[in-house]
Amino acid sequence: MKIVFMGTPDFAVPCLRTLAESSHEVAAVFTQPDKPKGRGYKLIPTPVKAAAEEYGIPVYQPLSLRKGEDAEESMRILWETAPDLIVVTAYGQILPKEILELPKYGCINIHASLLPRYRGAAPINWVLLNGEKETGVTSMQMGEGLDTGDILIKKATEIGKNETYEELYARLSAMGGEVLAETIDALEKGTLTPEVQDDSLSCYSPMIRKEMSALDFNKTAAEVHNTIRGVTGFTLLEGKRLKVFASELAEGSFDSAENGAVVDTKRFAVKCGDGRAVIFRQVQPEGKKRMNTEDFLRGKKLAEGELLG
Repeated sequence: MKIVFMGTPDFAVPCLRTLAESSHEVAAVFTQPDKPKGRGYKLIPTPVKAAAEEYGIPVYQPLSLRKGEDAEESMRILWETAPDLIVVTAYGQILPKEILELPKYGCINIHASLLPRYRGAAPINWVLLNGEKETGVTSMQMGEGLDTGDILIKKATEIGKNETYEELYARLSAMGGEVLAETIDALEKGTLTPEVQDDSLSCYSPMIRKEMSALDFNKTAAEVHNTIRGVTGFTLLEGKRLKVFASELAEGSFDSAENGAVVDTKRFAVKCGDGRAVIFRQVQPEGKKRMNTEDFLRGKKLAEGELLG
């Protein structure tokens, strides 16, 4: 089978590797344009581009697939390539109808949620922000709507109570490759049974905004914990920014303390609005490296009752 792959971040790399190391021909890869990074604003290739170059696969990086000269050139390339299937994983562009209908088997998307739940751009963040206990990966036959196409294969996984975005992202990325391999195998055998999504069960996961990371200790400890897990939290300690990458919920209640007060100096536990506390497990003080809390506390003495925020 001749396949065109479309993807951009490292989440999509296991899917590309699955295809490149299979018996199928990956005829082309489409990814977002390189972006400048660092002090010198050096152009850095996307993770998918870097992986594609390892396999010697031709790479195309149009600014748009829907309008302008890039879109016209992309359509010409796709017509000449004549793929049997297009696979899309976190590409970052909306495919026009002409592309969706071009391949013999259409376009298949690998999405990091259990559709129809958490359609949209940031499903991994939002399952953690909302304290979900389960998520997974879904392969879907793409249509013109946003993540509304027929479900092909779903694979579920439990979410750890302290699991962070980085950890869940890595697990679901690997699962994406597995679901894609299973989907293409079933497609070839003719055993796929597409399932129409029930829109009444759907919910949306919009883009994450920077301000969502601010920790509000008037909220419940679970909400603060889920903010840290889902988007990495930040607060102020002695007027300086403190990022929090990992946390857990403390046992017991601390009703006598103020919200945002340190209630355990040995474990860096902070009291929240419901009387419970959240324990910071991994932090990054302003101007310093990310570190485990134990290392942070060796160089910083906290005072009980000290307020954050």
